[in-house]
Amino acid sequence: MQLEVVILAAGQGTRMRSKQPKVLHPLAGKPMVSHVIHQARQLQAEVIHLVIGHGGEAVRAQVAGEAIRFVEQTEQLGTGHAVQQVLPGLADNSRVLILYGDVPLIQASTLSDLLAPVDEQHLGLLTLNKADPTGYGRILRDAQQQVCGIVEQKDASEAQKAITEVNTGVLAVTAAQLRRWLPALSNDNAQGEYYLTDILAMAYQEGVKIHAVQPQADYEVEGVNDRVQLARLERVWQQVQAEHLMRQGVTLADPARIDIRGELSCEMDVFIDVGCVFEGRVHLASGVRVGAYCVIKDTHLGEGVTLASHCVLEGARLEADNQVGPFARLRPQTCLQPGARVGNFVEIKKSELAAGAKVNHLSYIGDAQVGAQANIGAGTITCNYDGVNKHQTQIGAGAFIGSNSSLVAPVRIGDGATVGAGSTITRSVPDQALAVSRSKQQQIADWPRPTKQPQS
Repeated sequence: MQLEVVILAAGQGTRMRSKQPKVLHPLAGKPMVSHVIHQARQLQAEVIHLVIGHGGEAVRAQVAGEAIRFVEQTEQLGTGHAVQQVLPGLADNSRVLILYGDVPLIQASTLSDLLAPVDEQHLGLLTLNKADPTGYGRILRDAQQQVCGIVEQKDASEAQKAITEVNTGVLAVTAAQLRRWLPALSNDNAQGEYYLTDILAMAYQEGVKIHAVQPQADYEVEGVNDRVQLARLERVWQQVQAEHLMRQGVTLADPARIDIRGELSCEMDVFIDVGCVFEGRVHLASGVRVGAYCVIKDTHLGEGVTLASHCVLEGARLEADNQVGPFARLRPQTCLQPGARVGNFVEIKKSELAAGAKVNHLSYIGDAQVGAQANIGAGTITCNYDGVNKHQTQIGAGAFIGSNSSLVAPVRIGDGATVGAGSTITRSVPDQALAVSRSKQQQIADWPRPTKQPQS
């Protein structure tokens, strides 16, 4: 049977106290519902149905790039009612997995265990044992310890409230079973809602066996109702990521002070100092050292690269043995070949530094090709923008650019050429030539320095 996943994401989430739909609040850098969609993709789901309601247009826009079938729940009448809206779109011969857009850390491995026994005579239910089950629906079992139903907290007797096995809401059934059971749901309960969980009693009455499965980690089934819970799950997930990195051979100065908001892959003997943020897809090769409070997005750092503190990198590629920072910014399409160096308060954009090139202090290099072993002095800028178009600067191998120079693109500085400090270069400089463009220094002997005049 093919797999279809239903993700319930129609709730308003009033306790978030936000105009933004709850499922769009970010965890680890992306909306909660995107985490759930990602896990559904890992299961090779044929169709993903996303039930939307409050803020539905915002949810549509956020996941527009995903292959999603959107289903609207115009009235919020409970989980059973939400799944009823999906029924017309389900294939007859399919298994159906029910997930929740505000339970972001569920893992595909747990869901695979849940799905394994599901057929017309078996369904899967994800349960959890909690020391304090307050607020959760309780799992009811018969004398043979078979699951026979679920009772919600508000409808439970005192004896039932003492049960510590609780419902997570995640279950797996067949489409045919849903077509039989959902129309029979009643809202005769304390909430006046159609509970999806009521189908468990119907299954039991039909002799369908209910397989209860426990998650591999409790955090997988924690839902988010307010910002406190969201922050707690954020730190839980970051701790899980940190432990994974350390087992891969990464040294973290403080595992509690790292934020991974994307995919971070690391080779052995990487060191990451405190306060670093990783976004998008980042790869750190063997021997990379990342200083404190760096922000790195969609970047590759080759073997032996060292970032000093407070560097910001986005869309950059550093090949090997580069030294960068502190306080450097490498913008998209920046490439540093082996041994190239970038110092403090340097910004580089859409440029390549060949092997051994150096830009050490207080410079801006944009739309440039910098040759091997070139040395660019402090305060140098490539004037790459004329107000309408961008233009390229070429700096040859072994060129020396004196401090406080302005290179007005398009322009080429030849191999081994020298630009005198303080020059504004508007024409190309031949190989091995010296270019100087500045006012002649004048000196006036015994010049009287101005003095402050007394105020009347």
